[in-house]
Amino acid sequence: MSVRRLDPIQPEAFEFSPENLSWAKQIIAKYPEGRQASAVISLLWRAQEQSGGWLPEPAIRYVADLLSMAYIRVLEVATFYTMFNLSPVGRYYVQLCGTTPCWLRGADDLKAVCRKEIGEPGHVTADGLFSWQEVECLGACTNAPMVQINADFYEDLDAESLTRVLDELRGGKMPKPGPQNGRINSAPLGGPNTLQDPNLYNGNYRKVWAGESLGNGDDQAPIKKAKPASVQTGERKPKGAPRGTDASKADEERREVGNVPAGASTPPGAAPQAGSAPGSDSKQ
Repeated sequence: MSVRRLDPIQPEAFEFSPENLSWAKQIIAKYPEGRQASAVISLLWRAQEQSGGWLPEPAIRYVADLLSMAYIRVLEVATFYTMFNLSPVGRYYVQLCGTTPCWLRGADDLKAVCRKEIGEPGHVTADGLFSWQEVECLGACTNAPMVQINADFYEDLDAESLTRVLDELRGGKMPKPGPQNGRINSAPLGGPNTLQDPNLYNGNYRKVWAGESLGNGDDQAPIKKAKPASVQTGERKPKGAPRGTDASKADEERREVGNVPAGASTPPGAAPQAGSAPGSDSKQ
């Protein structure tokens, strides 16, 4: 992980809005007395949202005071997790996945679009609308390559479709999130290609399972009910016959323990040694 430092330009102060302060108190109250520090990530995230997508240093100190934590402890959390932005970001913050599946599917082309339309990573456009960063896997590998813009995923992108998404955002429109190549979610691009038989969904296969005919000339052989092969071959008893009822007496008899040194006690549960009286102990 690269070194993460606070932005050199910071606001004078920070405090939660009344609504966010009320929310924060509810979150803190969920934890037992003395465990309020467990709310630190939730409160930092809300502070970042209130600050326009980044976490200023006064907000870190404010959360520390709210939770009675040392400043350094909260700073450690804020600088460790990359979900916290330590410098200002654009109104539309583009996180571009550059991990292997997206890279193989054209993430480099998307990076070129971001550099052309926005600038270098971390740069905020003059109008304050856009900034972008390359990030690690965002969990949409099936729809690679993809970007996350604020809270929305835009998937199955190429240079043309990403340019269109950015243009729509710049024009005040909200492009539809999800795949941008016409497919539904993570389904095959050309539509379903398995489990397409309508009889799977209209209840007709109940007739097959009952041994009846579908009457459409495309009948599956009726499914015959039968005992499991292991029952037919006698490898196990049919249902209802308790296991072991026909077991060999030899399997139920207690076997003698051989080669036990003289003077040693008989192991618990073992048969007495040959020559010893039943119930006697070999200890002298």
